[in-house]
Amino acid sequence: MNRLRILLADDHQMVREGLRLLINSQTDMQVAGEAGNGHEVLDRVRELQPEIVVLDLSMPMLNGLQTAALLRAQFPAVKVIALTVHEDECYLLELCKAGAVGYVLKRSAGNALIQAIRVVASGGHYYDPDVAGRALRAKLQDTQGKSEHRQVDLSQREREVLTLLAWGHSNKEIAADLGLSQKTVETYRSRIGEKLNLHSRTEMVQFALHQGWLDQPHPTLRTR
Repeated sequence: MNRLRILLADDHQMVREGLRLLINSQTDMQVAGEAGNGHEVLDRVRELQPEIVVLDLSMPMLNGLQTAALLRAQFPAVKVIALTVHEDECYLLELCKAGAVGYVLKRSAGNALIQAIRVVASGGHYYDPDVAGRALRAKLQDTQGKSEHRQVDLSQREREVLTLLAWGHSNKEIAADLGLSQKTVETYRSRIGEKLNLHSRTEMVQFALHQGWLDQPHPTLRTR
């Protein structure tokens, strides 16, 4: 029996090691190679020609959205499954646009990832049920004009903080990267929320997506 050839793309070696053991324990699949950033993903796919890429959303150099879009353009036969900590439905919607056919949360990896691999290998799509449900509701609200936000000018620092928040970074990570205290980051976050009438990280992600700020390369934190 031919085994599915899978490329693992994650910038954390320990994560890749755990996933490799999980996947190689299956009789119908194997890890053909690994990559630690978006550029390596493209190189490894070109070299190894896997059927499936398990792709972390937050990677250096090229983020998951950009990498998924490039894979679709350059290697349309390769199927992409996003494996991520991000539970905001906006990421799922954007990944679908970029060509991903699977979306698995890291907290529910294991059986869910194995199931996703088998589903997409057979020509289907697998999306985390909870995130997919919220994504559908968000899409319906968007088409009805309920997700519009007031256009308010932000300072450069406020935009930097909002963009990093939208990419899923914690207050602590942002503070270390920008040379600020966590309290200052919290103050910026509150100020942004007041200016734009945004009350959750999901709303901040939606705003950043509407502005096109997440179309830019993922900001590589100096603390990584």
